[in-house]
Amino acid sequence: MSTQIRSDSLATPPAEVEISHELVQSLLSRQHPDLANLPLQIVDQGWDNVMFRLGNDFSIRLPRRTIAATLIEHEQRWLPLIADQLPLSVPVPLRVGEPDEYYPWRWSILPWLQGETADRSEPDALAAEPFANFLRALHLPAPSDAPRNPTRGAPLKERAAVDEKRMDRLSEKTHLITSDVRKIWNDALRAEIDIPLTWIHGDLHSRNILVEGGAITGILDWGDLALGDPATDLVAVWMLFSDSQVRQDVLKNYNPKISEQTVARAKGWAISFGAVLLETGMNDHPAHAIIGERVLERVVEEVPS
Repeated sequence: MSTQIRSDSLATPPAEVEISHELVQSLLSRQHPDLANLPLQIVDQGWDNVMFRLGNDFSIRLPRRTIAATLIEHEQRWLPLIADQLPLSVPVPLRVGEPDEYYPWRWSILPWLQGETADRSEPDALAAEPFANFLRALHLPAPSDAPRNPTRGAPLKERAAVDEKRMDRLSEKTHLITSDVRKIWNDALRAEIDIPLTWIHGDLHSRNILVEGGAITGILDWGDLALGDPATDLVAVWMLFSDSQVRQDVLKNYNPKISEQTVARAKGWAISFGAVLLETGMNDHPAHAIIGERVLERVVEEVPS
């Protein structure tokens, strides 16, 4: 699948600061000289951050845009406070790098977590219950000063206009924006938030979930951690598991009394995430396109024929 980038569609935003091997090495030498002699290699560059591996045991995460600098500060402040309640490994910052004359934002040295991202290695059916347990452990009350994220965890109708324009663009380029997708989306917009707001991860897509030997072993990228609608994180169910019955098992284990309203909102979030990933993927990130296609295909599988 290929298409030209359009000015009105999503693509990876340009970096506001170029993050090179030399820059990171110099930051280590000035601020954490005891780690500066460890091997350093770039691992990934996303929309917001650049990730390096440092030696065998550490990783380094540096914002590449101003908006990401705020998110990494959320992660540095709040993730250590909730990590102990979570049954899966999370990369709690071990050290915090400070801005200086060569780099303008705070950055993190984290533990290196083993595993392959779930877009490349699907967890097996036995992972359904542990993943549900993780979601249940995460979705607990947050303090009154917890961060809010206007693009994650809020009512879907607040972002409906943007998402629907995206679906209109995609419908010109792909067969995936079907009438069933539109129906599920409209049902999600009508579904009120019927449960208390809690902590949410906020960006729980398959490239932020680690798998090893079929088991889910870790959860990455906590910059969008916020107080919001727990249905936002349930999007991961359609990203992780290709089997419809396993997806139903996750939801039942998560909450045996989960409401139709919550499932409807979760499916709406799956469509929103899927459309974003598909569009960015078609423009300049093929791995995103594959995830987006999977989600949009899976979310209609439970629609009665």
